[in-house]
Amino acid sequence: MPNLSTLPEGSSPPAADHPRWMQRCLELARLAAGQTAPNPMVGCVVWQQGLVVGEGFHPGAGQSHAEVFALAQAGSKASGATLYVNLEPCNHTGRTPPCTEAVIRAGIRQVVVGMVDPDPRVSGSGIERLRQAGLDVVVGVEQDACQQLNEAFVQRITRQRPLGLLKYAMTLDGKSAAVGGHSAWITGSTARAAVHQLRSTCDAVVVGGSTVRHDNPRLTSHGHSSHNPLRVVMSRRLELPREANLWRTEDAPTAVFTGPEADPACRQILVAQGVEVISLPILTPRLVTEHLYQRGCATVLWECGGILAAQAIQDGVIDKLWAFVAPKLVGGVAAPSPIGDLGIHRMDLALPLKHTTWRSLGDDLLLEGYLDLQPKERVSPASSA
Repeated sequence: MPNLSTLPEGSSPPAADHPRWMQRCLELARLAAGQTAPNPMVGCVVWQQGLVVGEGFHPGAGQSHAEVFALAQAGSKASGATLYVNLEPCNHTGRTPPCTEAVIRAGIRQVVVGMVDPDPRVSGSGIERLRQAGLDVVVGVEQDACQQLNEAFVQRITRQRPLGLLKYAMTLDGKSAAVGGHSAWITGSTARAAVHQLRSTCDAVVVGGSTVRHDNPRLTSHGHSSHNPLRVVMSRRLELPREANLWRTEDAPTAVFTGPEADPACRQILVAQGVEVISLPILTPRLVTEHLYQRGCATVLWECGGILAAQAIQDGVIDKLWAFVAPKLVGGVAAPSPIGDLGIHRMDLALPLKHTTWRSLGDDLLLEGYLDLQPKERVSPASSA
């Protein structure tokens, strides 16, 4: 096996090594999880003569892209090197100059790209610009993993709305609380830590007024990250407590969405505490989601009760589910379930999940899956006999 460190300058890495370095790009990109919206998460590695001579990631909108940081670290060693990046380098001037030109000026010989950028301002043009300049460009290395990392960014571009993620916990018999409404804690500490980590990767987390009144949540990452999402409350009349953890805006920003019938006195109290209050003509999950999209959000986490969860699903703003199942039984016909009435009266009309995975978190199980809201032909009981 050759000694890679003695390879001549300008040698390309073996194609078999491409996945390894692309995975390193993804690791770097994740360092800014929850902080780049509306931009994607991007990591970059510069490889020269068997050694990594430069690394970087995009820290947030308005700041330099991953390629710029990696090339700066590589310096003169970038000449004749291979550059790995999980997303196609940009070829337009936005808040920052085109990365393609920085790559070309640095003397990079080969560029390995994880996925094509879905943004029409870039899509394919960055790759074409590099090839026109004489660079060898390899596209599609670890493509599925790259698309998974930036699924929220892709959705913002292709569907013009944030990725909606519904998270809930339930007992083995499908209850989200006991008959009296008590719900702390359904899951164990390992599962709760996973939720705190999840929040750190999201741009906003949404609850209803009932959750504020009964649970008084903080909705932060609880120290798992320096990033906390925008905390969003939906309340038509602003029937909210005067004091609540969510009003502590020094911990994280809070926005309350309300309707025309909002209580003016409560509005003044919230505003005085630094809470942003936004009035909508009709308070619906869809309109709140549209507003969050306009604010630049890419991932919106819904941690609401069953009634609001059902409304969000019916409004078509939920794409993905995190469902925790705890090995507990509480029983009770009147005990709430995590999702309210969806108007489904036949099992063959149930909303299916696709691409599901299960994993254990302590004693609890977590199901992750994508909600399939595409209309499909259902087989009637008569025809299936």
